Amino acid sequence: MSKIRITKQFSFETGHALYGYDGKCRNVHGHSYKLSVTVIGTPITDTNHVKLGMVIDFSDLKKIVKEEVEDVFDHATVFNKNTPHIELAKELETRGHNVILVDYQPTSENMVIDFAEKIKARLPKEIALYSLKLQETETSYAEWFAADN
Repeated sequence: MSKIRITKQFSFETGHALYGYDGKCRNVHGHSYKLSVTVIGTPITDTNHVKLGMVIDFSDLKKIVKEEVEDVFDHATVFNKNTPHIELAKELETRGHNVILVDYQPTSENMVIDFAEKIKARLPKEIALYSLKLQETETSYAEWFAADN
């Protein structure tokens, strides 16, 4: 049977700041991110299976991405925990803000790598993560492809 790729799209709002950056993005700001998640697999052929013909149920993929990415990053502010932004993060947290501290500079490139690892770990063994596209603005995005990694 043929391998088929399916894609589900997600969106979330996240703030961040790039410590040490030489442009405007060194300031705290936010984006309306759009994440496209593409997986690859063989459609189910068992005629007794309730998901006959599916690679993975879109709702199952949605649950994974919602729990690993959307619920975590939506309306949060992301900082590299190895920078002086840690002080700002602590202040925001004391004021009730949702702050995420990561081990990397929170660029789209690094975020898409982080998301790929989290999503791959949750997929059923017969389904592979094929690619991710994280769109930061209307004209800018980062892509991750399994074939490149």
